[in-house]
Amino acid sequence: MAYHLPVMAEEALAGLQIRPDGVYVDATFGGGGHARLILEHLGDKGRLIGFDQDEDAQRNIPADERFTFVPHNFRYLKRFLRLHGIRQVDGILGDLGVSSFQLDEATRGFSFRFDSQLDMRMNQQEGKTAADVVNTYTAAALQDVLSKYGEVRNARTLADALAAARQTRPLRTIADLLAVVDPLVRGQRNRYLAQVFQALRMEVNDEVGVLTEFLEQCAVTLRPGGRLVVITYHSIEDRITKNVMRTGNAAGEVEQDFFGHIFRPYTLVTKKAALPTAAEIERNPRARSAKLRIAERTAEERKEEVPPTTGT
Repeated sequence: MAYHLPVMAEEALAGLQIRPDGVYVDATFGGGGHARLILEHLGDKGRLIGFDQDEDAQRNIPADERFTFVPHNFRYLKRFLRLHGIRQVDGILGDLGVSSFQLDEATRGFSFRFDSQLDMRMNQQEGKTAADVVNTYTAAALQDVLSKYGEVRNARTLADALAAARQTRPLRTIADLLAVVDPLVRGQRNRYLAQVFQALRMEVNDEVGVLTEFLEQCAVTLRPGGRLVVITYHSIEDRITKNVMRTGNAAGEVEQDFFGHIFRPYTLVTKKAALPTAAEIERNPRARSAKLRIAERTAEERKEEVPPTTGT
């Protein structure tokens, strides 16, 4: 099984600057496309750790003793690396978003192209589903989700419609959802539905929280000189990634100590996000919205914000 062609593979591998004897993390293993390319660049002493909470990803684990699979969410990056005896690594790759396999698998509920249960969970063993969101959230909470994560233009109108429709019967399937959404589509239908589905998926999987926790652990997980490479697919992911690479935190707030010393955990390798080539987009349409950012871990550590004491 192949989930998808690895997006911006050459750029990602070049950004990692792979050392044959290095230790690397593929935080979003999926179909294993990037992982296999990384393994091709590693020597006998190299090591790659892949994270993925989706059970389907386990079908793609390579038979390679240099590879270790961690069947958990990458928000637990530091914890599981420590459990495997690893304190720092030479590079971390994150290819965010939903894989083509997940979109094409009707039963997962990620796509409006198929009718199925309203699920949308990356990990189908735990957590709330999209059905839980549309049936239990208040209209105000639904409006917030649709507006914040999907930038849905008529978020309030749609949220009110969903809240009203579920009074007749619960919304359990994609068809149930579309029956409410379709009459309210604004602009191009596929784009509008993609925004709605993105918003629900991001809420179901706490994608903003997961990404924030993951990225803020990378600074302590990377050795000085190690590389962080992240591929994003929408503005929210990209903004968080950019902020962390520039300031060390998702809010983008500059941290400084008592003396005004600014904490900069990374040096930006790409000042602006790199974009896929026209040839790649033609070959792999999933790449059309991709942005790739690269940062290198500095040797700088946070300093205590405590002024010096003076003797009496």
